[in-house]
Amino acid sequence: MDTTAEGSAGSRAGRREWIGLAVLALATLLLSLDISVLYLALPELTADLGASASQQLWIMDIYSFMTAGFLVTMGGLGDRIGRRRLLLVGAAVFGVASLFAAFAQNPGTLIAARALIGVSAATLLPSALALLRTMFRDPHEMGRAMGIWFGCFMGGMAIGPLIGGLLLHSFWWGSVFLLGVPVMVVVLVAGPLLLPEHHSPGTGRLDLTSVALSLGAILLFTYGVKELARSGWGAVPAAAVLAGVVVGVVFARRQRGLAEPLLDLLLFRDRRFGVSLSIMLISGIVMAGITLLSSMHLQMVAGLQPFTAGLWLLPFNLAMVAGSIVAPMLTRRFPIVYVMAAGLLLSAAGLLVITQVGTSGEPYALACGLVLTSGGLALPMTLSGNLIMGSAPPEKAGSAAGIMETSGELGVALGVAIMGSLGAFVYRLRLPDDLPGLPAGSAGAAREGIAAAVVEAGRLPGQAAAELLAAARSAFDAGLNTVAAAGAVIFVALAVLALAVLARGGRDQGAQQGVSGDEAQASSLAEPRG
Repeated sequence: MDTTAEGSAGSRAGRREWIGLAVLALATLLLSLDISVLYLALPELTADLGASASQQLWIMDIYSFMTAGFLVTMGGLGDRIGRRRLLLVGAAVFGVASLFAAFAQNPGTLIAARALIGVSAATLLPSALALLRTMFRDPHEMGRAMGIWFGCFMGGMAIGPLIGGLLLHSFWWGSVFLLGVPVMVVVLVAGPLLLPEHHSPGTGRLDLTSVALSLGAILLFTYGVKELARSGWGAVPAAAVLAGVVVGVVFARRQRGLAEPLLDLLLFRDRRFGVSLSIMLISGIVMAGITLLSSMHLQMVAGLQPFTAGLWLLPFNLAMVAGSIVAPMLTRRFPIVYVMAAGLLLSAAGLLVITQVGTSGEPYALACGLVLTSGGLALPMTLSGNLIMGSAPPEKAGSAAGIMETSGELGVALGVAIMGSLGAFVYRLRLPDDLPGLPAGSAGAAREGIAAAVVEAGRLPGQAAAELLAAARSAFDAGLNTVAAAGAVIFVALAVLALAVLARGGRDQGAQQGVSGDEAQASSLAEPRG
């Protein structure tokens, strides 16, 4: 094993490690920015390339499909061949694929380039997290590094629409992809100088059958969930979800029989790992649904233009960035489990504010609730990532990072499907079957969703249009309020789970080692294992 930066546990990081963190954070900022920046460019590139509706969906979705599908595989591959080596390969592929995307002449080329970008992102994310586990051995420093890294990830999503808007104002749509080229050049030049190489000793070759099963399970499941959320119940997406679950079970059974599994299921025996991963996944489900419905409220109910709606969402994203940076600082004064629980309860309070959002069109209550929710949730999300990486042995850091990032991708997909479907159910339940003076068929068309109701209202005369819009907006906000209330209950339950399981884990370890409960929590919930 190459251990150029491998020190003793608890050793302090130097200038090289902190500058190396800046390189990893820059690459992460770009990856998250690349997720959100394309939304603004889609109309222009569609008109330029002549992309069909189906091709537009593939241009948007292929990135997340490929990223989710390859995260577990790339995490295990980095443990075997070297995390820095894999990160540099991913950076090179990302830069080249970005050039192809920027100058694509047809939708097929752009879809292929986006697929390559997604695969390269799957190499960069777990490699970066695993390198942080290697570079920062001191638990408090690793917490700070994770906070900065997570803050950059959220920061990229926050500024993506703004940067995209500026670029599209002055340049053509391909300019949004060229952002990746200079950043990846920096990573390729600075990476070998600042980042340590690390791979696990005694690891064998990748089991290609496990790779295929992993890809099949995640891609089938993610595709099915996205289609169910987009088009409603159907035989094909339901079959895809079921097939993904079956393939996943086969994959898990195979891992148990391998001496060097692609995914080490023993990681889940650690209470911190399993509970932290659950908190991250379930929180992601809630926030994906709330973010989707809040964005729709700002445009469809408050009547804001997309860019203005993005500005109203900016404090929400900035609160997430601030919370992720503050989280490690709070753990210096309070036990980490209490900080996580407090953050979840603050998020629940923010969602309770959102349950009061009405149809006045004023976005202030929604913005305030979102800031409380995101700022509070940043605490457990950041610290859960710290616990996941800290509970994994150094030789399994890549696999742990791949699992964590995969749970994030699945959380977004499931959130849109589950919470979005809940909001849609309440919308249809609260929307009247008929309204006085409304033409036959208009109410039925409006039942498809708030967007369909706005389109239908545009075809009606003034009074009928106003009545339909008022009813649809009231029904939509009822759905938003219901999803927020359900999310608040979920966050309170997660806070109780964290206190009951993680705190008990610290006390149990303390009893075994003959130390106090507070000392045990400091050991089991803050220090990396191994």
